Amino acid sequence: MAIECITSTKAMTQSPKQNHGKNEDEESSLVFDASFLRHTINLPKQFIWPDEEKPCMNVPELDVPLIDLKNFLSGDPFAAMEASKIIGEACEKHGFFLVVNHGIDAKLIEHAHSYMDGFFENPLSQKQRAQRKIGEHCGYASSFTGRFSSKLPWKETLSFQFSDEKNSPNIVKDYLCNTLGEDFEEFGEVYQKYCEAMSTLSLGIMELLGMSLGVGKDCFRDFFEENKSIMRLNYYPPCQKPDLTLGTGPHCDPTSLTILHQDQVGGLQVFVDNEWHSIRPNFNAFVVNIGDTFMALSNGRYKSCLHRAVVNNKTTRKSLAFFLCPKGDKVVCPPSELVSDLTPRIYPDFTWPMLLEFTQKYYRADMRTLEAFTKWIQQKSS
Repeated sequence: MAIECITSTKAMTQSPKQNHGKNEDEESSLVFDASFLRHTINLPKQFIWPDEEKPCMNVPELDVPLIDLKNFLSGDPFAAMEASKIIGEACEKHGFFLVVNHGIDAKLIEHAHSYMDGFFENPLSQKQRAQRKIGEHCGYASSFTGRFSSKLPWKETLSFQFSDEKNSPNIVKDYLCNTLGEDFEEFGEVYQKYCEAMSTLSLGIMELLGMSLGVGKDCFRDFFEENKSIMRLNYYPPCQKPDLTLGTGPHCDPTSLTILHQDQVGGLQVFVDNEWHSIRPNFNAFVVNIGDTFMALSNGRYKSCLHRAVVNNKTTRKSLAFFLCPKGDKVVCPPSELVSDLTPRIYPDFTWPMLLEFTQKYYRADMRTLEAFTKWIQQKSS
């Protein structure tokens, strides 16, 4: 049993002063030690969600389009048009679709999952060598105990930055080795390769998104060249009272595009037509969804959809999430073809670092992040 599993915390409020001006006592928080908490019957109150947000386990399955990328990746223009049409229809409705025959080496995916086990099954003290600091988005997080003190997610995460810039060839490997030690060199190599593969796949998907919106295949691909993205390993241990908590609370991704690979356990749910739906696990497929930044790029045409993750009382669930983000100096502004008198601008210009700062320091991401961020920008400018 780990020490300091539960200590006091202060109530979380969603305000711009969140996590600022605290004294040392206020910084103290409970620690999510999965080796202990996975067996506990009485959940700490910080992990118990309000009744109106508690999970439903038996939800209908979402009919998510399955996009076969084989012929598109082979250069077939007809296949590209067909895929872009299906993707466009999905993105206008809920922003979720699956891709298969995506060109990612199956062995690489298997290694990415197996190395997750190797990391998260370590003692808490070893994982905390990569402890995420408040206000930062990289590192190890045992739940989000350092940021919030209510409605905590039942999960551990390890997040790190990827850059497709030519002067950052081994940014993932270097970060993981420098943070965790040289024993993690192979670990770093696996996720370096995985991120590179995800970046390549995401640029191909951006071609299809550009075609679907009528702005050409190069528009968004060029915008996300030299992307500075985020990779996150999600680890959801069993919970003895899964009906009281959530693995990840309801939110829309603030990033541009999420490419998720989930294991066979299941737990991803999407809010469509005023009810929650599940997405059945498919180990051969990636789940792709639109984030808030791309919703702004599309001038609101494509939807960043509310989703969450539920947990179970028997089996650990794992997922690999690659969050595509533009280079820091890129201005998020919709192409002129998507703006007219009938479809005026919805969101102001911004850069990804601005939105990232907002979600890390001032606002807990939810379904109203982009709306709140827009008001925040307007207040700052005035």
